[in-house]
Amino acid sequence: MWQRSVCVGLLALALGYLCVLGPELPPAALRQLSASLLGTLRRARSLEARTVAAWQAAIVRPARGWARVAVGVNACVDVVLSGVKLLEALGLEPSDGKNHAVLSSGQDLREAFAHFMERGAAAERFFSDAEAFQEIARTASEHPAAQLYVGGNAALIGQKLATNPDLKILLCGPVGPKLHELLDDNVVVPPESMQERDEFHLILEYQAGEQWGRVRAPTANRFIFSHDLSNGALNMLEVFVSSLDEFQPDLVVLSGLHMMEGQSKEMRQRRLMEAVASISDIPTDIPIHLELASMTDQDFMSNIMHQQVFPLVNSIGLNEQELLFLTQAASGPHASLASWSGIPDVGVVSDILFWILKEHGKTAERASDLTRIHFHTLAYHILVTVDGHWGNQAAAVAAGARAAGTQACATDTIDTSKVFLKAPLEFFTSHTEAPSKISLNPDEPVVRWHREGISFHFTPVLVCKDPVRTVGLGDAISAEGLLYSEAYPQ
Repeated sequence: MWQRSVCVGLLALALGYLCVLGPELPPAALRQLSASLLGTLRRARSLEARTVAAWQAAIVRPARGWARVAVGVNACVDVVLSGVKLLEALGLEPSDGKNHAVLSSGQDLREAFAHFMERGAAAERFFSDAEAFQEIARTASEHPAAQLYVGGNAALIGQKLATNPDLKILLCGPVGPKLHELLDDNVVVPPESMQERDEFHLILEYQAGEQWGRVRAPTANRFIFSHDLSNGALNMLEVFVSSLDEFQPDLVVLSGLHMMEGQSKEMRQRRLMEAVASISDIPTDIPIHLELASMTDQDFMSNIMHQQVFPLVNSIGLNEQELLFLTQAASGPHASLASWSGIPDVGVVSDILFWILKEHGKTAERASDLTRIHFHTLAYHILVTVDGHWGNQAAAVAAGARAAGTQACATDTIDTSKVFLKAPLEFFTSHTEAPSKISLNPDEPVVRWHREGISFHFTPVLVCKDPVRTVGLGDAISAEGLLYSEAYPQ
């Protein structure tokens, strides 16, 4: 750090000396030397500072923004605390990791937590035993280190959007008294959406390098579990859709389909078809964004893709775990990849995103509305769009990345001393076609490329060194990206 400061100081002295000698130097030589020194001065700043400065210039409001956004349908109260502290409070000893699609006991909980902590991966699971869950939830909520927050993807997106005073937000979901108290004043909740009891979700966080027994977390992340029947049955979906006539939104944000995994296969199938019918009732001139979340049932994911859910929405938000699971469920590109190793390869991610829009997105021959995907992972984000449908996406992807840096560090603006650039400085844009090789320039951190009528916007993320809170980060990213996006009238 001090070497860079000395370098900046010497360059400033050199520029001053040039100003003194200016009259004695030929104008062309003076211009060349000044430009060279100024370029060196810019490069002497940290990669993080250069990225932030470039984002500031790139993040501009769209020509036509949203005024009213309706968000539904999953909402709850998040009980956030250290996963290791809760497991210790429950008397659960460190365990070898093992993945469980559904949790039914404390043994399942400690094995699943260890499995994902060891990988530094986010996950969300349903806890099937109501009585055991209530006991764990009581221990968690009464723990001295526990914090209570707005929870549920829809409520978190609504809460994030509500910080913009120019927006009016409708939130529809199972809203209990504690959640209603936590919501921003700018969020309107329909009376039909209120219920007597809150739904609680337990968010077990861990920090990079944190240890539990033999397990050591490579990165900070969180493990979520709940016994949530209201959200699991999408109880508020019909109420949500019926509320749209009166509210008249410019944009609809939908999440919570993943919560149905706790239902029986028959119930899930029936409810999904009812969800498709309800979503079909939303006027086609209102863009719909679908926020995905962690899932484990490939058949269910395949049904969401193929049973008219993807074609009914205009935009999708998802992370690296959900993207890989999606291509595995539908036998898409790179489906044989069992898991990511470190930072997801940009070319692999790009291939899968391209395939989703080519196979399920809007084309001249296909009756689909899907034209946009917002992909986010720890080190970088990619916004991919079908040409001619969305504007201001360079600003949108940069704004999403900026939100990741500020929310994780709990700062109003990015403090470059608290973040670091983790994205690859060089990468290939594909592994299935003749790729382009990209070299990342922090002075132009939003990189663009095209592929058969589809545009890609990539930007790195400035990763928080000591994250304060990781839960809801993906929802904040998607909300900020939507806030700066413009949907072109079709």
